[in-house]
Order: sequence, then structure tokens, then C-alpha cells
Amino acid sequence: MKKLLSCLLFAIAQPFTSAVAQENTVLSTQIYGYKGNMVHYDCVQTPLLAAEFYTNPGEEHLYKFTTDRLVCFLVNGKTKVLLSPGDSLHININYGNSKVPEASISGSENAIKTNLVMQDIENLKRDMRYKAQLLACVALDIKPDARINDSRTLLEKVKSMLAAAQLSEEAANYILSMTESDAYLSFMEYPVMYASVRGTAIEQQEIGDYWSIMEGFSPRSDAASLSCPEYASLLMRYSMYMNEKSAIQKGDTYNAPTRLEDMYSELATFYTGPQRDFVLYTLLCNFIQQGKEIERADALYKDYKEKYNADSRYIAVLDAILQ
Repeated sequence: MKKLLSCLLFAIAQPFTSAVAQENTVLSTQIYGYKGNMVHYDCVQTPLLAAEFYTNPGEEHLYKFTTDRLVCFLVNGKTKVLLSPGDSLHININYGNSKVPEASISGSENAIKTNLVMQDIENLKRDMRYKAQLLACVALDIKPDARINDSRTLLEKVKSMLAAAQLSEEAANYILSMTESDAYLSFMEYPVMYASVRGTAIEQQEIGDYWSIMEGFSPRSDAASLSCPEYASLLMRYSMYMNEKSAIQKGDTYNAPTRLEDMYSELATFYTGPQRDFVLYTLLCNFIQQGKEIERADALYKDYKEKYNADSRYIAVLDAILQ
């Protein structure tokens, strides 16, 4: 049954890859102490790369696929794995009684090196008590200046780790884009959230000028970063931040988009080229996957396909999930 399921998933995964430079790639796990009935592998770049297996402690769950680009998988929704074309990676995951599952890895040299850095960064965050969720920071009353300073520290330490590790350019860019998302979303989002929940105005948070906090930031345009879902979230938030800043400078009122159609229009206007292609695809893909009022995406999908799409893999995914 599992072999049949893997074959079916492998078959539908093919439209996401291009006709060149595809390489066989392997992800396998042995899992202990997991309470769920099924073990899940989910690629964050596309729902067309996925696999699931019946939970059986100690049994190897093997998934083979082809890809022409770096991809990131979530194992059971938590453990992140980065794989380049041709990589082979095996992970032993022991959930035990800890909130953080223990994972040991083996496989091809490139895959081991990349994913050890991923583990080191997660360990660094735990050592820093750097919370993934900003609402958790508010609940713990972490002050905005402390969160912003921690974010700067995290970003600099990750840059140093990547320089020392000498990963492939694609892997380093992907990991850095994830870290920048943590840091810069904290810059833009946390002061606003803290003010709303804790009642301390941004001007009283000792963070300096909120509208200068993103100075020096330049949106990334490399292919690896523009495949990272976390970076798409950063780009979406940055467009609102900059549009609000522009409105204030003109003495106007900015109304942040709350509807799909308005968000699409704002992103299509703010960005150009590959950045626009990436954020519009991500916006549409996320909305369609929610499974509600999908018909609202039809006109936008047509507009996106005709005007802005350059990466044919995006269309293959959207066509598949719209069926």
C-alpha cells in the first residue's frame, strides 16, 4: 500500500520540475515515539511533492522523487529538511517525552552539511530563547527593543555560521532568507502587535524611529530565496510597511488590504519581475488551498497567468490544485 501511494505521489510530482537538470533525490526516516497514525512528508514549495506512511516505529519510510531545484520538506509538520537535487538524506527522529524531537542524520555529504547547519540554527534559537511566534513574545511581555536586538543578533550569528560552513550558494541563500524573515518581520510586525496588545505606543517602546527601522533592507531576488514561503510572507509585509510609510509622508491614510483582491493588486503594483511572480503565486496558492470561495481566485489567476507569470512551474501547481 505504501509503495503504491509513493508511486502515485511521485507521478503527480513531475509537473513541478522542468525538462532539464532533474536529479533523483531521496528522503528517508525512521521514527520513534510518534503518536500520530501517519508520518507525513510535505514540501513547502509545492503540494505536489508529498508522501505519507503508516506509523511503524523503526521502519524506514523512503520517498524518492526528482527535482531540479532546492526544496524544503517538513516531516510531521515540524522537522525541516533541505534537499538539493541528487541529495540523499536519512533521519532518525525520536520524539520521546521532549517537546523538541531528537534527530540524527546521515546520507550524502552535501545533505548532511546543509542539514547540520539547519540543526545548529534551531539550537541557537533555543539557546537564545528566540520564540518563533510573535504572539508568544507578547504573552511573555518581551519588550520590542529586546526582540529587535535579539533579531539583529540572530541574523549576524547565522551569517557567520553560513560563512564558516561553506554551503552551496543556493542552500546558504535559502537559510539566510528564512532567518531574514524571522528578523525583519519582528522589526515591522512586533512593535505594532505589542502596541495593540500591551497598550504601549510605538513611540514609547524605545526602538527609535519605527519608519527608519527597515533602512538598508533590500529584497532578495535570487531563485533560492524566492522559493522560501517565509520569505514570501516577509515580502508581503514589507509592501504594506512601505506603502503605509509613503502614505504617512504624504499626509494620507493607509488602509492595509484585507481582501484577496486588494492584496493581489497591491503586490502586483509594488513588486516587479521574479519577486512579483513569486508573491502573487504564493498568495493565490495559499488562498486556493484554504478551499473556501475558490471561485474568487479565477479572475486573478487569469490575470496573473497573462500578465505576470514567468515561472511555468507555478502554473503547473496552480492548475493541479484548481482541478
